[in-house]
Amino acid sequence: MSVTTTTDGRTGAESAAPATAAPAEHTPTPTGPTSAVGPGADARPSAEVIRAEEAGLAHNYHPLPVVIARAEGCWVEDVEGRRYLDLLSGYSALNFGHRHPALVQAARDQLDRLTLTSRAFHNDRLAGLAEGLAELTGLDVTLPMNTGAEAVESAIKIARKWAYEVKGVPADRATVVVADGNFHGRTTTIVSFSTDPVARDGFGPFTPGFRVVPYNDLGALEAAVDETTAAVLVEPIQGEAGVLIPDDGYLAGVREVTRAANTLFVADEIQSGLGRTGRTLAVEHENVTPDLVLLGKALGGGIVPVSAVVGRRDVMRVLRPGEHGSTFGGNPLAAAVGQAVIGLLRTGEFQERATRLGAVLEANLRPLVGRGLLRYRARGLWAGLDIDPAVGTGREISERLMARGLLVKDTHGSTIRLAPPLTIGEDELTEAIGKVAETVAG
Repeated sequence: MSVTTTTDGRTGAESAAPATAAPAEHTPTPTGPTSAVGPGADARPSAEVIRAEEAGLAHNYHPLPVVIARAEGCWVEDVEGRRYLDLLSGYSALNFGHRHPALVQAARDQLDRLTLTSRAFHNDRLAGLAEGLAELTGLDVTLPMNTGAEAVESAIKIARKWAYEVKGVPADRATVVVADGNFHGRTTTIVSFSTDPVARDGFGPFTPGFRVVPYNDLGALEAAVDETTAAVLVEPIQGEAGVLIPDDGYLAGVREVTRAANTLFVADEIQSGLGRTGRTLAVEHENVTPDLVLLGKALGGGIVPVSAVVGRRDVMRVLRPGEHGSTFGGNPLAAAVGQAVIGLLRTGEFQERATRLGAVLEANLRPLVGRGLLRYRARGLWAGLDIDPAVGTGREISERLMARGLLVKDTHGSTIRLAPPLTIGEDELTEAIGKVAETVAG
């Protein structure tokens, strides 16, 4: 496993157990939002809001005990007015920060015109989204959806149909090769090929047709591909697994294996894409163009859920009217925000910031190895930190950082992920990692 170093905005593991701890009591940072309470806000104190959530919501999440009421740029504010620097970015859904002015304006303008037609009719925003995504990815045709899991499910359907109609795989025998440690969503089909028992156990019977191989193992992947293989589906960087970065040449190798076997290469860029790693897409680090690219999270700018399958025209044409759809997929509001996101990425400014600030991030993380960190992995403004268990669990470290005014989230025991908004300032980033150092190294 290799460790890679690598604006128009404001610079300034989920588990079932409920949260019960009290909110953090750190000194408010003099930057960020100035008032948490506004029209329609819940004026109850944090502890009461948390108790109400525990009573009224399914316990499928274990949030940190902070109740966020307002946000701007890289900063959020809780109901008591305490400010925190957001180093999670909604699992990369907030690559451009909270309430980026260009994205908010795009949404406001569209709200005044048209929000939903369904795909029973055309609308005047969707063609522009498709054109922008083709430009962004170097591919041809877009299937608009809403959530990341919907994009993954759609890609699986497209790949299977392509296998039957184009590759000639016998009916109902198509297979999809995936990597262990994957995280592609929470639907029953997707958890059927998860290797995480928390995501999988208790949700069977499972959907057949998937072959799981070790991540970052080209030999195992090549051995699993045969005449029934419709697609190889991988994350260029595994986010939920702890920001696992494959060896140089792995993605190019996947491309060659799939091309030689007349099999589709499907890249899940839902977390890794749209500027996060210093490129528009993470596959660009190896100059690879997959057959299908899956986008989501940051495509909606943290405002609306937007996802998409973008692919080769000859592959996408296997879908015909009535065979797949979504009432909200490609709605005008989503398309308007998505186009604004594409506009931000078109200049390359955010990709450059992720590269430059990623070098700052790594320079500040490197001295912590052996001083509270066992290791770290980083690419662009994305890092996975393996905490020395003697220092604390990932959850405990997340709570300690919250008390210092930083919001992160743990995954898989002693690992925490850092994914600050790409609008973060260098001084803010350096100060934040300083607080990480104080927390893990003492």
